[in-house]
Amino acid sequence: MDIVLVTTVITSLFLVIGASEPLAARLALPQSVILAVLGLMIGGGALFFLRTDLTDALNPAAEAILGLPIRSNVFLYVFLPTLLFQATLGMNLRRMLDDWVPILVLAVVAVVVATLGVGYALFWASALPLAACLLIGAIVSTTDPSAVVSIFRSISAPQRLARIIEGESLLNDAAAIALFGLFMGYVMLGLPDPELGASLARFPLLIAGGALTGWLAARLAIWVMARFARFERAQISISVALPYLAYIGAEQSIGASGVIAVVAAGLTLNLAGPGRLPPQAWANLREVWDLLAYWAGALIFILAALLIPRILEEVRVGDVVLIAVVIVAAIAARLVILFGLLPLLTLARISPAVERPYRVAILWGGLRGAVTLALALAVTESFRVPIEIKRLVGILATGFVLFTLIVQGTTLRWVIHKLGLDRLSAIDEALSRQVVAVALQTVREDVAKTTENYELTREIVRSEAKRFGDRLDEAVNAAEDGAYILDRDRITLGLIALSGHERDTILARVRDRTISARMADRVLSDADRLIEGARTNGRSGYQRAARRSVAYGKGFRAAVMLHSRLRLSAPLAQMTADRFELLLSQRLILRDLDGFIDARIRRIHGRRVADLLQELLTRRVEAVETALEGLRLQYPGYAEELERRFIRRTALRLEEREYAAMRDDGLIGAEVHTTLMEDLDARRAGVEVRPRLDITLQRSELVRQFPLFSDLDEVALKRLGRAFQTRYANAGDVIIRKDGVAKSVFFIASGAVELEVAGQSWRLGRGEMFGQMAILLKKARRAEVRAIAPSTLLVLDEARFRRLLSRSETLQTAVLASAEKRGISTEALLSEVENAA
Repeated sequence: MDIVLVTTVITSLFLVIGASEPLAARLALPQSVILAVLGLMIGGGALFFLRTDLTDALNPAAEAILGLPIRSNVFLYVFLPTLLFQATLGMNLRRMLDDWVPILVLAVVAVVVATLGVGYALFWASALPLAACLLIGAIVSTTDPSAVVSIFRSISAPQRLARIIEGESLLNDAAAIALFGLFMGYVMLGLPDPELGASLARFPLLIAGGALTGWLAARLAIWVMARFARFERAQISISVALPYLAYIGAEQSIGASGVIAVVAAGLTLNLAGPGRLPPQAWANLREVWDLLAYWAGALIFILAALLIPRILEEVRVGDVVLIAVVIVAAIAARLVILFGLLPLLTLARISPAVERPYRVAILWGGLRGAVTLALALAVTESFRVPIEIKRLVGILATGFVLFTLIVQGTTLRWVIHKLGLDRLSAIDEALSRQVVAVALQTVREDVAKTTENYELTREIVRSEAKRFGDRLDEAVNAAEDGAYILDRDRITLGLIALSGHERDTILARVRDRTISARMADRVLSDADRLIEGARTNGRSGYQRAARRSVAYGKGFRAAVMLHSRLRLSAPLAQMTADRFELLLSQRLILRDLDGFIDARIRRIHGRRVADLLQELLTRRVEAVETALEGLRLQYPGYAEELERRFIRRTALRLEEREYAAMRDDGLIGAEVHTTLMEDLDARRAGVEVRPRLDITLQRSELVRQFPLFSDLDEVALKRLGRAFQTRYANAGDVIIRKDGVAKSVFFIASGAVELEVAGQSWRLGRGEMFGQMAILLKKARRAEVRAIAPSTLLVLDEARFRRLLSRSETLQTAVLASAEKRGISTEALLSEVENAA
């Protein structure tokens, strides 16, 4: 084939891609639909001109279009890794992990239900063998949610809902390809049918092998990219090679799932990349991948659409009936998932509640696309598959894809409009009017200052001021007419705005390197949880998300267990250092939010709402300070090291800004600026390395902070430090339950707890103890103790506590004073104390 013609065709396709985006926006249709239609027109036109007698002038171009080497392996090995890898890089992984259960259930169960539903419906309606019918079911079971997700984002649908749909689509490709490989073995001639048990036994290898291959490839790539810190284009080039090497390595080396390998590689880079690469390099890498995925997604649709006219050449009347069966069965299977399984997951509190209009939109937005066509093409290319099965697979899969793209895709926005999902709620409508009024007032003040500074003509200023004033009066009147918003709703909207500003502040701090890239994803995830919590459950949702941001997670507790039982300290040291840096970053961000409440929230929602938000913000600051204090007590000096690192990074950022300003002003040339920046980068590399946290031998330092142990000598303090066990408790955790057996005494290193006995309650804070009364009185515990703040507790067993009590007069005095405070008779207690002494 003439290389000039091929190059011309491919570059022309890029022109088509460029024209499709504005055309899709003009027609309010998904771009994938426009690309499919254009591809159909190009492929159909090429067939027409090649076979018509009207003219032969366009035959070379038609032959070049129809002769493009479009094979299934082109889609699976060239385009699919790009799309999957970019999708994982764009995901908020920490937020996705919050919903891993519904994502995994929907991804796997939805594919199985669709495969079985379509397969058995076809088996009933056609003469095809069951294996071929199930093969078709697996091919059409994958969904392409790009259209519905983009529309959901444009109508401000719940982020969690869009996230679940996106995560489901990412994983159901792997499930569908695995089922495709299983059923493909049953329809191929000349090969023994695979054993079902053996095939199912391979699934763990497919998944675990793919995940391990992707993880290893990504870790190696990250290690190499970190060594090329000053060579951004080299880093991006390595990232481009990563998904393809992971895919091919998994598929060809160990027979694992290449899709899983690419997903694992992308997730690993997403999680570890921001902490190992410079912020600007990471941002540029993401931009490059966005462009590559845009091209890959567009090309895969248009190239697949070019094949459709040829595939449908042999369609018969009976095939149309079978296409209808596939359509009905696939929609019915999706109905079972959305209106059967999803509500059950919601009742079990595994998945968020998805309102009926959104479920209808998801149902109608379940478009099929590139993966379905690629798998169907793989069947039609196989010489081992019977001809009739190949013909029907190609026709049914293609017909179903055309239905979803042309019928569902073109009517999706109309369906969303009919469902009312594109309209603002009454609260958002009223808020928008108030926001416009406040914004215009601010604009009027700024415009007045500008006209004074530039001494513009008074007549022009006066006429424009009158015109702007009329618009402002209209906006104020509209805002006053909509002043029926309840205070509860105002608080919710204020919290959403405050959380949104917090997110913007975090991004600004990341850009100027005040917050490290390692922590950027964590604090952004916390801000997203605040937004979603406030939007879903108002003040209670916001407070729940705020508590979670400073709480000890399950991973932290697992690391504590590994450290205390197996003496594996590395995970705990890493997580503790991360917690230190996270809390310092949160404190820095929260300090910046006061001005936003005074400048914006107060003007939009009034003084009462602003004061309440200020109170909630103050509580968050106190919670962060309490958690930070606990870490400072355990590891005195490490917080100072992090603060010194923060100051040095700030100084380097300001120094970089000054060099840039001097270069822009012409005070220094490019050569001098480059030399200065190389020196600055070398110093920054040292500052960016976080100081190492040594978690050993720190408990004795913590013990010294307790006034209760002030009369112990150095040897006794060290011995006591080794005897203590550390326990971490989140706010709301029950530490001691009523009627339990008394075995330990607890000392509060940081945080606070509340004791409740017979309807009375006491609060204890840092330096105090609890649990000793039941041990000394030899009774079952009467108190329930609950943490009211993130707390660090030191735990001592009964035997060691009694030995300690015998040696410490200060502790004996504290025990008796605690008994008197709670109204407990000290006579029996005194004898126990004296016996211990």
